[in-house]
Amino acid sequence: MELIVVIAIIVIIVVIVASIYNGLVSRRNRIDEALGQIEVQLKRRHDLIPNLVNAVKGYMGFEQKVLTDVTNARAAAVAAGAQGPAAQAQAENALTGTLRSLFAVVENYPELKANQNVLELQEQLTTTENQISFARQHYNASVLDYNTGIQTFPAVLIAGPFGFAKREFFEAEPEAAAVPTVDLTLS
Repeated sequence: MELIVVIAIIVIIVVIVASIYNGLVSRRNRIDEALGQIEVQLKRRHDLIPNLVNAVKGYMGFEQKVLTDVTNARAAAVAAGAQGPAAQAQAENALTGTLRSLFAVVENYPELKANQNVLELQEQLTTTENQISFARQHYNASVLDYNTGIQTFPAVLIAGPFGFAKREFFEAEPEAAAVPTVDLTLS
């Protein structure tokens, strides 16, 4: 009788450990899938940028520094993809800044603002930026769920020995997080 109780307890413990382990694996896989979605959107963005640069190059002869900055930032962002989410986020944030500079300069050229190809590329980039934002939110939510899972009891007892390590968030650029000031007072 005692042997049956001991075996039952062992079986229950094994089932609980397996369930927790499988849950952590599932959460880790969701993070990998979410990161893959970010990478898909970033690749789309990286592919659109040379087309945009080529479309505006002829109009912006004396604005070569802006175009060079965008091209260099794109190259850095592509290279940062293999360095992890934190480095990739930093490089992508720098690319976003250079794209903002490019769009600000485009505003100074009426011919560019009216060019259908440039407008279409800007719209595609804007759509892609929104998709990147949603993908980042999904990734960060998955990371939060996973990190919480490996740090709470009883999963914390299983996470360490089985190599489940904390994951980094994909941080948005600090300027984007700042709330603009609105002054509605009448002068």
